[in-house]
Amino acid sequence: MTRITTRSAHPAISERLAYTGVHPLLARLYAARGILKASDLDYALTALLDPASMKGAAEAARLLADAITTQKRLLIVADYDCDGATACAVGVRALRALGAKVDYLVPNRFEFGYGLTPEVVRVAAAEHKPDIIITVDNGIASVEGVAEATRLGIATLITDHHLPGATLPAAACIVNPNQPACRFESKAIAGVGVMFYVMLALRAELRQRGAFGETSGPNLAALLDLVALGTVADVVKLDRNNRILVSQGLQRIRQGKMQPGLRALLRVAGREAEKASTFDLGFALGPRLNAAGRLADMALGIECLITDDFARALNIAQQLDQLNRERRVIETDMQEQAQLLLDNINATERATLTLFDASWHQGVIGILASRVKDKLHRPVIAFARGSNDEIKGSGRSIPGLHLRDALDLVSKQAPDLILRFGGHAMAAGLTLREADYARFDALFEETVSKLVSPADLTRTIETDGALEAGYMSLDSARLIEREIWGQGFPPPIFSDEFTVEKQRLLKDRHLKLTLRKGAARFEAIHFNHADTAPDKVRAAYRLAVNEFNGLSSVQLVLEHIEAA
Repeated sequence: MTRITTRSAHPAISERLAYTGVHPLLARLYAARGILKASDLDYALTALLDPASMKGAAEAARLLADAITTQKRLLIVADYDCDGATACAVGVRALRALGAKVDYLVPNRFEFGYGLTPEVVRVAAAEHKPDIIITVDNGIASVEGVAEATRLGIATLITDHHLPGATLPAAACIVNPNQPACRFESKAIAGVGVMFYVMLALRAELRQRGAFGETSGPNLAALLDLVALGTVADVVKLDRNNRILVSQGLQRIRQGKMQPGLRALLRVAGREAEKASTFDLGFALGPRLNAAGRLADMALGIECLITDDFARALNIAQQLDQLNRERRVIETDMQEQAQLLLDNINATERATLTLFDASWHQGVIGILASRVKDKLHRPVIAFARGSNDEIKGSGRSIPGLHLRDALDLVSKQAPDLILRFGGHAMAAGLTLREADYARFDALFEETVSKLVSPADLTRTIETDGALEAGYMSLDSARLIEREIWGQGFPPPIFSDEFTVEKQRLLKDRHLKLTLRKGAARFEAIHFNHADTAPDKVRAAYRLAVNEFNGLSSVQLVLEHIEAA
């Protein structure tokens, strides 16, 4: 069952925003998202939170400045997703510009698992001989890995944004806004954002030491395209600080001031840089970078982001595009297999869904979990076979359930059940013994059923209500497209009643419709929805720009339809 609701926007706030120069449509949308005054929409770099408020950033800056002065060898150990890749690229580019000797390592996720494990440390020591290991987008749970690095005489700097466990690693320095006693207000900052802040602190430290003479040092704002990409792709909440980072990065992309790798990724994705949007970052560039970490080696993605040679970047981007195509084929097969499993489950009677097939690809189970979650509105964990009789799971959650906390409760009830786990509210990963799958399924279901209410298990589409016919235009679609939207600051969805004048199937998968509202007619599409629509519908929809044969028109992308 799906419920359509409408956000409330206080008319006085909307009017005040419009009075101060905000477009009337945007004023209404922003008021419904908690914007109270026009200054909340100031996305200038000067409005960013102060790096000094991030616990550990000043200490990290001194550690790295000393390392640069003494020419110590630095090694970045990166995570294998888009956030990790962009964080690594920001670190490599900034540190080299600041005079450091730095290399990077992305552990094979299928061989070493997640984070800075003792095995990863030993590989790093043998292959790179670093004096300092810097983690990006991982490390806050790597107690054993940091201990192994210490044993080998290697200092560690942890930069991460994931929630810490009860015990912190005994690292030389930890920078994570979610660690205890950190005053940094943006707890939702992505891993790439944390690394960017550490680089800002390092530049300030070097400037104070007189490292740049009469100049102010390298322009780190040039890296904001990478910060924007990683922030959007990691689906972190777009609080004001994150919106500033994303806005600044998108401005640079639209002005053509981007890394060669991003220019190459936009080209292979068929997107125009001057029209780039958060949608492009999240659904065109992010998946192509993530494909490297899912199917091959994320080092391929990082090389695309750190090379200054556009021809090389384009060659790598084409390889990433091909990997993404292969990922889609694998994902389609897995979805079909998952549907066979779901046919034997009454999802409406369960609070959770766990799925396992021995043939599934470890790198794609997270996407599979996300697709099933979107379809059935249940927390979903999909498992694939690992090594040593273990299975690895990737989970996606729904509003109302903090997935990592739920797994923590399961682990406390059965300490021997989950071998490893980590993550955050909406996504998490874990490892079990294959023999314990059924026991985990039962205990996870029992635990979550006590944490969620029937309302939590009802899919709710929160909309901005009806849209005046005058705003259902190409100009409005483009106006909305250029703003900053994402997790926690959702893109506008409108709801209204229409008469269905025409409908047909495209490629046997997508419902194409002509809808009428009063005297106005609109073209609409309902992707991956093949059921015939009734004559009169209530629809939740997004305004989108449809480009076809060189012509642009407004199109309603339907999120949900039901009989009016």
